[in-house]
Amino acid sequence: MGNMQQAPIMLTDEQMRTFITEGFLILQTDFPAAFHEQLVSQLNHVYEEEGNPGNNLLPRIRELQKVFEHPAITGALTSVLGEDYMLHAHRHGHFNASPVAGGWHKDSYWGYNRMRNHHPWWAMIMYFPQDTPLELGPTGVMPGTQNYEKRQFEQDDTPDEATAAGKAGTFALIHYDIWHRSTANVAGRERYMLKFEFMRTKAPVAPSWDNQTLEWKRPAATRRLICEHDLMWKDTWDWLCGKIGSLAANGGAASASANAAELSSALQNTDTAEPDALNAAYALAAAGEAGIEALLQALHHEQRAVSRMAAYGLSAAGGAALPGLMAALAAGRSDVAMHAVFALGELRGEASGAVPALSALLTSAEPAVRRTIVDALGMIGAPAKEVTAALVQCLQDEDVQVRFMAGLALARVGAAAADAVPALINALDDDNRYVRAHSLEALRYIGTEEAKEALIADLFRTRWCSSTTKESTFYP
Repeated sequence: MGNMQQAPIMLTDEQMRTFITEGFLILQTDFPAAFHEQLVSQLNHVYEEEGNPGNNLLPRIRELQKVFEHPAITGALTSVLGEDYMLHAHRHGHFNASPVAGGWHKDSYWGYNRMRNHHPWWAMIMYFPQDTPLELGPTGVMPGTQNYEKRQFEQDDTPDEATAAGKAGTFALIHYDIWHRSTANVAGRERYMLKFEFMRTKAPVAPSWDNQTLEWKRPAATRRLICEHDLMWKDTWDWLCGKIGSLAANGGAASASANAAELSSALQNTDTAEPDALNAAYALAAAGEAGIEALLQALHHEQRAVSRMAAYGLSAAGGAALPGLMAALAAGRSDVAMHAVFALGELRGEASGAVPALSALLTSAEPAVRRTIVDALGMIGAPAKEVTAALVQCLQDEDVQVRFMAGLALARVGAAAADAVPALINALDDDNRYVRAHSLEALRYIGTEEAKEALIADLFRTRWCSSTTKESTFYP
């Protein structure tokens, strides 16, 4: 997706460290003022005459494509998501004229819920086409909250809030799951924020940024955070460098092992705050056999939140966790099975032996488990023939979320999923817009001649004229 004329401007090690700890970066493009003036003029016209174009934002305002070819944006996305990242079909233009700040939230995945990854499989770009000082209501983010399921701060007590205030062309690169909101627009004029979503299609095998050292260290300066998460941050850094389960070989394993009972108690105590429970889970991942045993015990905890925390720890614990995770698939509890599947997916190729069991679960598991299986199969990826067969089955599932996630998973399998092309062609007639969109993406990433022909045929059949409006139906 890179710019053909300018090489991407990759993030530095320090910027990546900041992204890992704080969950966002505020960056800048260098378009001339006239470009943004024209962009805002077009946005004003479309919003006034036609309303919010929603998913058609990019084809309706064609100049926006230049934004996503800018080297600052291609470089930032490549650094975090790898070279073959996907621009997702969902995009939205946010118009903020409210003098009251919006509510803090995490975005859903197109209206649906899923277990959220700490590793950056997803990211968002929030682009501001006009000068956006604080009084115009830029997006606010709460630093370091991308890995928290629950809001860890008071709704109206937010002294640590960071904003994307800046000149026209400012953009926020954010971890998909960070807590954010619109701030109050008290300036009395229009403020647009153009939100686009991006997905990693390949697991990292090496750093994709301007990397100078493979060793994790904290950024030189950070905003004040709700909690420190050194092991979680190290695991994310190592994951981005291509390592799987790196905490299993952590140098502090001996001391962590000695504290495994204490850490296990903290993890399973339902009064433990979420940030502290996460730290306990990751510390147990670094505690060797005793830590994995404690995490597997917590995976079966009666409280769903404890089980979920354990899954994050197990996803960082390496191959030694595999037997226990496989056994948990037959536990008889959907939440335990779902969390075990999640951890298996994060272990990627090391979990290839789990593919037959995961495929078998597709015939009996509840929808939430099947959805997680789809994600996991796309991450595991091999053996490709078996993974593809299971995902083809998912394209026909009665649950719409299973169906539309199947296309994304097949895009991750890529060329090795060629057997799925006929089923993907059939899925282009699905009632759900994202089943169709994800199937098109899968055909693009598979890239065989049959896939390309089907992709082109569908795009021509459904092509949309960005110049056609109610005032101009066919001419000029």
